[in-house]
Amino acid sequence: MLRAMRRALLGTFALAALAACALGARWVWVGVHVGAGYAAKVTCSLAHLSRYERPLIDRYVAAEVAPLGPALDVTVTPEGARAEVLGLVRVEAKLRPELGCTLLLGEPDALVALDRALPPRPRLDSARPWPEGEAPLAAPPPGGVARALERAFVEPGPPRPLRQTQAVVVAQDGRLVAERYAPGVESGAPLLSWSMAKSVTMALVGTLVLEGRLDPRAPAPVPEWRGAGDPRGAITLDQLLRQSSGLAFDETYGAVNDVSRMLFTRPDTGAFAAAFPLAAPPESVWSYSSGTSNIVARIVRDAFGGDLAALVRHSRERLFDPAGMTSAFFEPDVSGTFIGSSFAFMTARDWARFGELFRRDGTWNGRRLLPEGWVRYAVTPTPQAPRGSYGAHWWLDAGEPGAPERRPWPLLPTETFAARGHSGQWVVVVPSARLVVVRLGLTLPDLEDDGTQELVAELLAALSEG
Repeated sequence: MLRAMRRALLGTFALAALAACALGARWVWVGVHVGAGYAAKVTCSLAHLSRYERPLIDRYVAAEVAPLGPALDVTVTPEGARAEVLGLVRVEAKLRPELGCTLLLGEPDALVALDRALPPRPRLDSARPWPEGEAPLAAPPPGGVARALERAFVEPGPPRPLRQTQAVVVAQDGRLVAERYAPGVESGAPLLSWSMAKSVTMALVGTLVLEGRLDPRAPAPVPEWRGAGDPRGAITLDQLLRQSSGLAFDETYGAVNDVSRMLFTRPDTGAFAAAFPLAAPPESVWSYSSGTSNIVARIVRDAFGGDLAALVRHSRERLFDPAGMTSAFFEPDVSGTFIGSSFAFMTARDWARFGELFRRDGTWNGRRLLPEGWVRYAVTPTPQAPRGSYGAHWWLDAGEPGAPERRPWPLLPTETFAARGHSGQWVVVVPSARLVVVRLGLTLPDLEDDGTQELVAELLAALSEG
């Protein structure tokens, strides 16, 4: 009897061990695909769009996908970029005019392309000052401002993060005060957003709300949630924008988590995220989710019937170009959905214009681009978000109710709000100081300590003295 029980237990353990090995091998395989997809996509964008020097790109990408080490081989081609791992996994990113880089995932004929030519974008007058034009700064920045920018480009040294600041732009009272770029970075090159794209997606939603085509209070029009009795059908667009939908999604960054698999292995990012179940009732918890942002971006795509050309044209004519952001665009996935969580591009000056648009309450030169009250909505704290840190796809510094000192950026005023992204991307707006600060970088590792809070505090002090 005992012998039979031992044999049964040993058999059970053996099967469990085999299952664990199989599961482990599967996740390793997924992780390799994620790493290759990341390397191909990010290299394509940084090389062809941002025009960074190849050694800088290689160092950044190698650090981000470090476990692959020398097994990873990345090649930049005129058509985009490709990444291979030991000849077993090969992933390509394709450079497309007007659209940036797209990972070629899924069936080859699934790639949604522009089906017609788009009008040329306007060119800003090189003789007019920012924001209406692109004239160089008329005078050097004040001494305190110049010193603050100088420090923003100095590496603090180990064990602090490698900041790798690439660009800083400072605007106050609607005029350019200062700008600086790292060696090799072109002022006219569009630079990567990472999650700052979420705030741009929120602005794009606002243009459709202004036209009466979307209602934030209505149930979100997501096809997967329309089944009878599906509790997700009650989720509103507002709850998605405030990251309080209750949807399950793993945003803890790593090789095989939900956000990495969505961005670098899936052809339809919005469909991937929409398939997740509820983890909590809507409005009961706050949970930051790139998947949620791509569901929102797919809702925007569907408002145009999946017509990518119409979507791109709307983004230009109703948001970007009227505010002078003539370099701005989103990169789409294979399905034609803007990757609204992560991949918007524009020049550092245009990122400052984006912040200025929100500082101006969504108007530009007398034209309302965002609905009245849309900026107030963006910066109203979501009750479930800790420390009053999040509104509607914007980060806030409001602090806890009754305890404003408990807030994310204690060196800055409580009304400060910001678009933020991985590796130290920031557009910071301080309404009381009429200030917009852009800081873009390739910070490694991705920690809070990229120096932006200190930079903005130092600028506030220098400009108030001036």
